[in-house]
Amino acid sequence: MSTFPQPEGQILPPHDPPGAYIAEDAPAPRRSARSILSAPGTYVLVGINCAVFLWMVLHGVDPASPTPGQLIHFGANVPALVLHGQWYRLLTATFVHVGLIHLLTNMWCLWNLGLLGEPLLGPWGMVAVYLLTGVAGNLLSLLINILMRDFVSVGAGASGAVFGIAGILIVLLSNHKLPIPTFELRRLRKSVMQFAGLNLVIGLATIVMPVIRIDNSAHVGGFLSGLALGVPLVPRMTSGRARYLARQKVTFAVAALLLALFGHWIANLR
Repeated sequence: MSTFPQPEGQILPPHDPPGAYIAEDAPAPRRSARSILSAPGTYVLVGINCAVFLWMVLHGVDPASPTPGQLIHFGANVPALVLHGQWYRLLTATFVHVGLIHLLTNMWCLWNLGLLGEPLLGPWGMVAVYLLTGVAGNLLSLLINILMRDFVSVGAGASGAVFGIAGILIVLLSNHKLPIPTFELRRLRKSVMQFAGLNLVIGLATIVMPVIRIDNSAHVGGFLSGLALGVPLVPRMTSGRARYLARQKVTFAVAALLLALFGHWIANLR
């Protein structure tokens, strides 16, 4: 999640990009080539982000340094506008980026985490986690901005959702009943934890040394919501595809309801 004029949420990719696992009914682990068919949800999300950025550039946006007005025009998050009814910005902002470097950094992270997470979540599950955690991060950012009486900051970027995917992976990879060797589970989980921890520390460090502006509240909100989404899914991961997908639907529906209630509460803080 970024705020003009300096990109917020510039996050580092996982240092050890893991290979993809295909989840069958159990789900069953087997190595798969990195193709669109192996992780369609991830590639769709990356494609939408890139398409939005291309659309912006084709309409005259500077690919290196978009103006605040341009970011707002294409759906960035602005507290004042959100509170005046434009709640869709909590979602659209997750697909808007502050420059090419910001886009490439977030897409590299999304691609790596998506290839690991999608076999555990499924294509629709991956898309749902991206949207829900991205909105959750923006809601927490909105709350902090209101408390700080800042109604004009412009935020954009997929990094809140990327942190959300990292959060849910940390929880899902703690399930030792998965048909994956224990040492491999630990390695993958450690890699994701290091990724999340390092980037959270970098974000917090920018409070003291503001080299770039990072919306830490969006990162934290995305990460915590990802952790929360993973908890009810773990018991059903190895109980069969039908039960697991049913648990996903309930979990994501409840999460969407809770986010709507949280947003309603925020709207009435004024």
